[in-house]
Amino acid sequence: QVQLVESGGGLVQAGGSLRLSCEASGSILSINAMGWYRQAPGDQRELVAIITSGGSTNYADSVKGRFTISRDNAKNMVYLQMNSLKPEDTAVYYCNADLSYQTPYGRASYPNYWGQGSQVTVSS
Repeated sequence: QVQLVESGGGLVQAGGSLRLSCEASGSILSINAMGWYRQAPGDQRELVAIITSGGSTNYADSVKGRFTISRDNAKNMVYLQMNSLKPEDTAVYYCNADLSYQTPYGRASYPNYWGQGSQVTVSS
């Protein structure tokens, strides 16, 4: 079965940096877009950054200029470099992928597949 696993979260002081990683494992056939979302308690999940297989990117206005999304297509991984972190960046960060994978019975698609989330806490 397909699984997305995030890593790299933790506690950091304001102004510091963290790098999140997400690996898609399983019998992956292809991955179109991959992205990072975040959700703070009581808030809706929001898009942070997204990258297509061709390298096109989009960022939320709140992180533009501070965060950088990248991916390694060969390794089925996506990264989020977070610099100049602010307390308002505190949230659970979720990896997301539009992917297709191989089953014993044929191809299956997940247009919106989620990881389990990774906590990022930024202290003042």
